[in-house]
Formats: sequence, structure tokens, C-alpha cells
Amino acid sequence: MRADQISDDITEVLITEEQIQDKLAELAEQVARDYEGENLLLVGVLKGAVMVMADFARHLPLHIQMDWMAVSSYGTGTRSSGVVQIRKDLDTDLHGRHVLIVEDIIDSGLTLSWLLENFASRGAESIEVLALLRKPDAMKVEVDCRYVGFDIPNEFVIGYGLDYAEKYRNLRDVAVLAPHVYS
Repeated sequence: MRADQISDDITEVLITEEQIQDKLAELAEQVARDYEGENLLLVGVLKGAVMVMADFARHLPLHIQMDWMAVSSYGTGTRSSGVVQIRKDLDTDLHGRHVLIVEDIIDSGLTLSWLLENFASRGAESIEVLALLRKPDAMKVEVDCRYVGFDIPNEFVIGYGLDYAEKYRNLRDVAVLAPHVYS
């Protein structure tokens, strides 16, 4: 796909790569203060959080461990089904650990709510959430998110790890996907 074809699929850029990096650096400073001296485990939610996790971790001036979990509540659609399936579980025992879940986006909050309950049942010492993006108008359940990059409108967004049908994850900015692409 040529670059001009991708630009035809976007209605607007919401957040630029530079804004994302600045915000992740700011959040990393806050997390470093909050977890100084702790044994912090970052848990990324595949596949969307890959970019956020990598860039956030590089900004973080702490010794950390990283693990990944793949869960799905979307399938190939544009809305969460609310039914969570584990596709890849953690390799790390959470018992007694300080866990920071790193998310690309909080949409309905259903998957994240499920993850918080699941991790608590595994004996984590503490569980907090860092999300680059949050859609307050789309949330179906209240989820406590300690670290939020940007609140965005309830639009279908792509880029910086976010996809539609496994495309657009590699875009450097976060953009609104044109409705003609998915309607």
C-alpha cells in the first residue's frame, strides 16, 4: 500500500508521534517516582500495546521486567464483544509483584476490568494501569487508570499499534480511520 493510499484512509491525525513521545517521557518520570525501589513488572497487552510498551520502557529510568499477555474481545470487528479470551498467558508469577499494565487504549473498559480482576486473583501486591489513550465516552465500566496519556473522542483510531483488521499498526501517529474503510 502506498503512502497516499493510507492518507486516503485517515480523516484526521489526533496525536502526533512527537506528542506521544513527550507524553510517554512525562509518564515515565511519574512512574519512576512512584515505583522507586520497587520490583516493577510491566505487562503489555498484545498486540496493540507493543509500541507503547517499547517506547515507555525506554523512557523509564528503572530496572524493570516485562511480560506479555494476549487477550481478545474484538475479533475482526470495530467494537468489543465483552467476552475475553486468553490467547497467550503471562510467563511471570504475579504473586507479591507490583504490576503496571501497559495499554494502548481503554475503550469500553471491559477487557481491562477483566484483566484487573484476573491479576488480583493471582496475588499481585499492587496493580495499576498506564494507558496511552482513553475514550471516556465509550467506557461501559468504570476502570481506575492511574496513568493516562490522552483522552480522545469516541472515534475509531489507528496507528501507533492500533489496528483495523491487522493493518495500520505501523503508522507513527494516532489517527481517525475514515468510515468508508470499515463500513
